Amino acid sequence: MLRRPGAGRSCPREDPSMPGSREAPRESRWDANSGTTQENLGTRFLSRLLPGGPGCVRKLSLNLQYQQDVRRNVRSSSLTNVQTLSEESLNRAPQLSSPVKVKDAQVESPEETLWTTRADGRVRLRMDPSFAQPPYTVHQMFYNALDKYRDLSALGFKRQGTWEYISYFQYYLLARKAAKGFLKLGLERAHSVAILGFNSPEWFFSAVGTVFAGGIVTGIYTTSSPEACQYIAHDCCANVIMVDEQKQLEKILKIWKNLPHLKAVVIYREPPPRKMANVYTMEEFMELGNEVPEEALDTIINAQQPNECCVLVYTSGTTGNPKGVMLSHDNITWTARYGSQAGDIQPAEVQQEVVVSYLPLSHIAAQIYDLWTGIQWGAQVCFAEPDALKGSLVNTLREVEPTSHMGVPRVWEKIMERIQEVAAQSGFIWRKMLLWAMSVTLEQNLTCPWSDLKPFTTRLADYLVLAKVRQALGFARCQKNFYGAAPMTAETQRFFLGLNIRLYAGYGLSETSGPHFMSSPYNYRLYSSGKVVPGCRVKLLNQDAEGIGEICLWGRTIFMGYLNMEDKTCEAIDADGWLHTGDAGHLDADGFLYITGRLKELIITAGGENVPPLPIEEAVKTELPIISNAMLIGDQRKFLSMLLTLKCTLDPDTSDPTDNLTEQAVEFCRRVGSKATTVSEIVGRKDEAVYQAIEEGIQRVNKNAAARPYYIQKWAILERDFSISGGELGPTMKLKRLIVLEKYKDIIASFYQEQKK
Repeated sequence: MLRRPGAGRSCPREDPSMPGSREAPRESRWDANSGTTQENLGTRFLSRLLPGGPGCVRKLSLNLQYQQDVRRNVRSSSLTNVQTLSEESLNRAPQLSSPVKVKDAQVESPEETLWTTRADGRVRLRMDPSFAQPPYTVHQMFYNALDKYRDLSALGFKRQGTWEYISYFQYYLLARKAAKGFLKLGLERAHSVAILGFNSPEWFFSAVGTVFAGGIVTGIYTTSSPEACQYIAHDCCANVIMVDEQKQLEKILKIWKNLPHLKAVVIYREPPPRKMANVYTMEEFMELGNEVPEEALDTIINAQQPNECCVLVYTSGTTGNPKGVMLSHDNITWTARYGSQAGDIQPAEVQQEVVVSYLPLSHIAAQIYDLWTGIQWGAQVCFAEPDALKGSLVNTLREVEPTSHMGVPRVWEKIMERIQEVAAQSGFIWRKMLLWAMSVTLEQNLTCPWSDLKPFTTRLADYLVLAKVRQALGFARCQKNFYGAAPMTAETQRFFLGLNIRLYAGYGLSETSGPHFMSSPYNYRLYSSGKVVPGCRVKLLNQDAEGIGEICLWGRTIFMGYLNMEDKTCEAIDADGWLHTGDAGHLDADGFLYITGRLKELIITAGGENVPPLPIEEAVKTELPIISNAMLIGDQRKFLSMLLTLKCTLDPDTSDPTDNLTEQAVEFCRRVGSKATTVSEIVGRKDEAVYQAIEEGIQRVNKNAAARPYYIQKWAILERDFSISGGELGPTMKLKRLIVLEKYKDIIASFYQEQKK
C-alpha cells in the first residue's frame, strides 16, 4: 500500500475527522423470536474429547433437558465441572456483564492510539457517534449466543459415513476444555496458537479456546511450505501448533529447532507415527485441561478487553513476506454481527442458517463467515471433506443443503465449467431445454431483477429445468450465495443469473476483518460489490474524471496494525485513522461500489498512458471461452501484450492443471475447426485454427478499446495453466503478477525484442 502525506508513526489522540465520507448509519433488522431446537449430539466424537467417556456424554444429554427451566438471562462464565452443568452451578458462578451493558470495555487511556504493532497492545476503537454499539469480547459474544442457542446444533461433521452434530452447549464446553489445555501447555498471554489443518470441529473449538485462554489464534494454510510455516510461527510467537495429519506434523518437526517459543504440538485427525516428547493427540491434550481450575480460566476471561488482539491473519505475501494482520475482539464481534446482517444472514430465532465450511480458515473471509458469524447468529456449520475442492464439495452440498453459501470466484467458475461439461455430454433435448431455460431466466433477471411477478415462461423454465439443476448442485434451499476475495468475470455472474442463482459480492480485506461492503437480496446491483456496511465509512482519494479513486475505509472493521511492522502499518493507516486499501474503484449515485483494480497493478506505458489491466483481461476471457487466465503486460513498455492460458481439467488428487482441455475448451476447438483435445497439441503444434480464432477474438477486444494505447498487440499461450503449486496463484486463487512476470520473463522479453528489430 502507498504511504500517504500526513501518515506517520505518531497517531492522533482525538476522534479522527471523517470529511468527504459516505455512511450507512441505520442498523439492519433484528428479530428475537424464540426458535426451535435440535438434539443430534455427536456422541461418538464427544466421548473421545470429554472426560468420563460415553457416560459423560449421556450426562451432557440429560443436562440439556433442564435448560428450558433455567432462567433465560444467564451471565455466568464459570462451569464448575465440564461433565455437568446445573442450575445451582449457574446461580453460584461469578456474574459477567451483558455484552450490551459493558461499561469498561473500551479503555479510554490517553496513551491509546488507533493502531499498534504489539501483540499485547490495545487500540482506541473507531466509534461512530451515529452507530455507537458498545464493544464486547469473543467470550461475551459466545456466552450471549449460548443463552439463546445452547441446544441447537452448532457443528456438523461426518464420521464413518454418518453425520453427527455438536450443540452450542457442547461446543462451549469443548472450547473451555481446549482453553485449559492450552494454559496447561504454557500458552502465554498475547502469544499464539497456530492451526495448520483442514476445517473441522477441532479447528473451531481450538480457535475459540485459544481466545478464551488469552491467546491469539493464527491460521496457517495447509499448502504452506515448512519455510512459510516457520516464518509465521516465529513471527507470531506460537506456543502451541495444532496440526491435523502426519504430513503437517512433519513440516513442524523439521523447523521446531528454529522456533524458540514453541512448547507443544497437538495432532488431531491422525495419530503421530511414534511417541514423541511434547507431541500430543487431541484426547491427551483435552485431558490436560482437567488439571486447570475453572476459576483460573474465568479470571483470564474476565480480564479480556474488546480492544485487545485475539486473531492474526497473515496476508498471502504476494509482495514480500506475509504481514500479520492483528484483529481485536471488537473487530471480530462487530463484523460478525453487522457485516453478516448487511448480507441478510438470519438469527436462529428466525431461521437457523446452515453453511458448509470448506474454504481455508486461515483466510479472513472463511473465518469470519464460518466461525465467528456462526456463533453470533446460532448457525449450523457443517464441515466438508478435506478433498472438497478436488470434487467432493458437491456431495456435501447435496447432503447438507445449505441456506447460504460462499465461494471464491474460482469455485463458482469450476461449478460453471462442470455444468457446461455435463450439458455438452447430455442428450440433444435436455441440452436445448437447459439453454432455453437459462436464456429466458437471464433475460428476466436482467430486465426486471426485482419483479415478484415472473412471466409464465420464466416460472415454467424454473419448474421444469432450473430447480432440478439447483437441486443437483445442493442449492435447493440456498437463499444467499456470496463471493469475494478476488474479481469475478461478467460471464460467470451472468451464467448463474441464468440458473436463477444471484451471486452477492462482498468487498473487504484482511485489514477490514472481512466485509466492509456487502450485497444482499435487498441490496444488489449486478457487477457491484454492494454498499458500505452500516456504521462503516468510505471515501475515494484522487478521483479522476470518471470518479475513480483510491478506496479508503474507516470504521470498527479496521485492523489494529501489522504485527511487528511499524513502517507497513503507517503506510496503510493515515494520521486520521483511514485505511488506504490500494484498490481503485468508484461509487454510483446510490452508493454501490465498483472495483476497477489495484493501484499497484495499474500499467503505465512508456507513452504515459494509465491502463487498468482487469477490464481488458476480463474482456478477453469473455470473448474467448477457451481462455482460463489472461494477464496483461506493458508497464514502461511501448505497447501492451498478454499471456494466456487455456482451460484444462484438474488432477483429482493434486488439483494441479493437466494437459487435457475441458469440455468447453474442446467444444471451442471443434467450433473453429480444430480437433485438438490437449493443451500441448495446441501450443506444441501452434494449432492454426485455434491461434487464428484467438487472434480474431483479441482484435474484437481491441476494436472496443477506448484508444489505441489500450490495444493488445502481442500475445502468447503458455504450456500450463496458472496454479497454486506453480506459484502464479495465491491460496485464494488471486493472480501473483510479480511472480508471473519473473517466471515468464523470457517469453515477455521476446515480445519487445522483436519490436527493436
